[in-house]
Amino acid sequence: MEAKKLRIVFMGTPEIATYSLKKLLDEGYNVVGVVTAPDKPAGRGRKIRISDVKKFALENNLPVLQPENLKSPEFLDALHSLKPDIQVVVAFRILPEAVWSLPPLGTFNMHASLLPDYRGAAPINWVLINGEKETGVTTFLLDRQVDTGKILFREKVNIDEGETAGSLHEKLKVAGGRLVVKTIDTLAEGSARPIDQKDLIKDPSRLKKAPKIFKEDCRINWSKPCREVAHFIHGLSPVPGAYTYVDNGKNEKTQIKLFEVEPKKRNHDHPPGKILSDNREKIQFTTPDGIIEVKSLQISGKKRMNAEEFLRGFDFQDITKPL
Repeated sequence: MEAKKLRIVFMGTPEIATYSLKKLLDEGYNVVGVVTAPDKPAGRGRKIRISDVKKFALENNLPVLQPENLKSPEFLDALHSLKPDIQVVVAFRILPEAVWSLPPLGTFNMHASLLPDYRGAAPINWVLINGEKETGVTTFLLDRQVDTGKILFREKVNIDEGETAGSLHEKLKVAGGRLVVKTIDTLAEGSARPIDQKDLIKDPSRLKKAPKIFKEDCRINWSKPCREVAHFIHGLSPVPGAYTYVDNGKNEKTQIKLFEVEPKKRNHDHPPGKILSDNREKIQFTTPDGIIEVKSLQISGKKRMNAEEFLRGFDFQDITKPL
């Protein structure tokens, strides 16, 4: 079967999915419909926000389905009417069997890690938090268990020193788009050789996971070594954002998010989390084995700034000179 004649239904919500959808359209594939999240209120004004994928789909005159319930007869009927030969999933919800088993060529998912490691909702964040040197993208066939289906392809991506979740996201969306196209072509020609994930697992107890990250998980623990702290900060940058609290000079604690930092090993006598600053251009926080030098940060209610910009409007109290 010719790949570009296949009737493709694409399922996804965020920007990383939009890139793969755009890649398919740019290369002439036949996307007959898009399934994405329902519109919902967001932000302080609670204005209705549409997903990145819906916005792109509407701009390109693609039919859009936004089911609240993936098992509803109305949605299943609408999906059947699109007559998909294959379904592509990138950063979407868990699909019921009635959905993923529908097309004759199957449904595959593009996941932003080298499966079987980092199954879960936040693989980009966790590979950085854990200090990995490489990650990648994987396409796999959906089955009854989340992120456990047979692997079709994997592509490795190097992680640079100081990489953030934001910069790694950009690398992986490009690699992922490339792999989606390769996977469709291979399934169309019938030459796919799926690999059971169990064959790649030597010790199930050592599998690395990527669970969803909540706000309470994002507070910085200054008692850890400086490199671990830096990995944690970069793994949550720019969203959801690693944070700490500082004294604002009014006997109040102010939350600050840190985005880009540099860990430096130093000998010192300060307790973990001590702020060191010249109140002009340098901000440092201490860890047991060194310091974290802050490059960019954000105080609640303000825009993101570099350290020098930040210090023009904020004086740290009870400070010690930088190391």
